[in-house]
Amino acid sequence: MNDTAPPGPTLLDVLTAPVRALFVSDAKAGILLILVAAAAIAAANTVFAEAYHALFHDTLARTPIPKLDTLQLWVNDGLMAIFFFVVGLEVKREVLEGQLSTAEQRRLPIMAAIGGMAVPALVYMAIAGGEPGLARGWAIPAATDIAFAVGVVGLLGKRVPASLRLFLLTVAIVDDIGAVLIIAVFYTAGLKLAWLGAAAAVLAVMALMNRAGVSRPLPYLLLALVLWYCVLHSGIHATIAGVLAALTIPMRGVDNDTMLERFEHTLAPWNAYLVVPVFGFANAGVALTGLGMEQILAPLPVAVAAGLVIGKQVGIFATVYAAQLVGLAKRPIHASWPQVWGVSLLCGIGFTMSLFIGELAFPGARETAVLLRDEAKIGILGGSLISAVAGYLILSLTAQNPRGETLDED
Repeated sequence: MNDTAPPGPTLLDVLTAPVRALFVSDAKAGILLILVAAAAIAAANTVFAEAYHALFHDTLARTPIPKLDTLQLWVNDGLMAIFFFVVGLEVKREVLEGQLSTAEQRRLPIMAAIGGMAVPALVYMAIAGGEPGLARGWAIPAATDIAFAVGVVGLLGKRVPASLRLFLLTVAIVDDIGAVLIIAVFYTAGLKLAWLGAAAAVLAVMALMNRAGVSRPLPYLLLALVLWYCVLHSGIHATIAGVLAALTIPMRGVDNDTMLERFEHTLAPWNAYLVVPVFGFANAGVALTGLGMEQILAPLPVAVAAGLVIGKQVGIFATVYAAQLVGLAKRPIHASWPQVWGVSLLCGIGFTMSLFIGELAFPGARETAVLLRDEAKIGILGGSLISAVAGYLILSLTAQNPRGETLDED
């Protein structure tokens, strides 16, 4: 029997741990988004700037749908429907049989998500609400980017208790539901009742197919495309069709082999490694040339960044603390208050959904609208970066509980 203790980690092991974690954890999708955002900013500020702008914003020579006459519109209204379809699948699965399936499981994440959406909106409005034309951006800092936030937690490995990871995921899921509702209610243009009625009819047929036990995926996919086309022309943002279609996908099956889970497992990698990165590259490019402190510290970017950095952490942490104080819910098991604070900070990473809402809040090709979108991007990127770094530092420094014991994964 060999009693020799295994050698401890070397200095090189410690220094390279974050890099190695990228390839063995769930951090890869988040790191990819960081690289994509950096590439978009580089493209918008180098000799490639004109080509970058032309690629996404110039009118297409040919398009099968006249309403989508630029590549950016195809990405934002078309490709992102897949993103929202996957979100809808995830939400339905979690609500019916996952981490949101019981009232007790839903209570804390729902309260935390509501606090984490309301307070950033209030912070935004306190800073920018009085400025002409800026009130429409109130929802930009209200969303959390799941891939980014989970990616940062993935870098820390098992030092973050499983309950805290689960809390982050469930808050982000509820957050997605809230963001979808915000888009549907507050960022809807003039409704066209004929197209809206056609969309409702298609959705009803899909729901009836579910109840009738139709088990072939092709009819659902074809009708989902028709639903998307109808919603695109109805005045409601086209991506909402993705969520609605997902809610009609059956969950009947044997040994977890359901159509919903097959769709989710098939599309999730494409979503993480193609759809969202393409969206990020198309929308994160902001021209920084000529920008001075006056533009960087303008009310809009400051309001967005403050909403993400201050509003998110205050809204979520205060809600969790208050819920435990009054006995409505308890903080995640094996998680210290500093760790809850760290995760609350990570929820201020608002890349994908924040960029998306920013495009909806200030639409149009006018110079003023383009400037407002660019200012929103500066706030989103700056606030997300600060939240990511601060959250990582807090969690890395609080990897042990107050008694100095290593937290386990129970």
